[in-house]
Amino acid sequence: MSIIKAIIRFLLEVLLTPFRYFNKQRNGVAPSEVKHELPNDVFLGLVSEKLAEGHTAVIWVKGYSMRPFIEYGRDKVKLSAADTYHVGDAVLAEIAKGHYVLHRIIEKEGNKITLQGDGNVTGMEYCTTADIRGMVTEYIRPNRTLSADDACLKRKIRIWRILRPIRRYLLFLYKAVI
Repeated sequence: MSIIKAIIRFLLEVLLTPFRYFNKQRNGVAPSEVKHELPNDVFLGLVSEKLAEGHTAVIWVKGYSMRPFIEYGRDKVKLSAADTYHVGDAVLAEIAKGHYVLHRIIEKEGNKITLQGDGNVTGMEYCTTADIRGMVTEYIRPNRTLSADDACLKRKIRIWRILRPIRRYLLFLYKAVI
């Protein structure tokens, strides 16, 4: 069985090389900006304080849990405080003291919210609306900025949620292309 997997992996690698090249050309390389890295609990704590004061914040994303919509090392997101949250919104939530996640709301029942990253197959987090610190209002990529209210983006997110049973395979192909 492992030989078959190795052969499939090799074939995908060979077949998808042109797509990787095209993807690099299309997305470009993130501009070299000065980046200061702080531990997430410190940095996102400061960000959540500023959001509570009514400011907005633009942050680089870390991690791969929001693939394919937000890519680590390439994308930034603009966060702002909001009064209401809906299923499908990407939010910054403090799920435990000092532990923040930027994930999408997949279920909302009254005050209780279930979160899951777009790139996660099984893991879910739970919080309340009081634990949400901010909501993504813009996705900032090297060549363009997408509003979180963009109809095409919302449609893609809805389709991605429907495809949850086969998400594992789609993410495998996505990683092979990237």
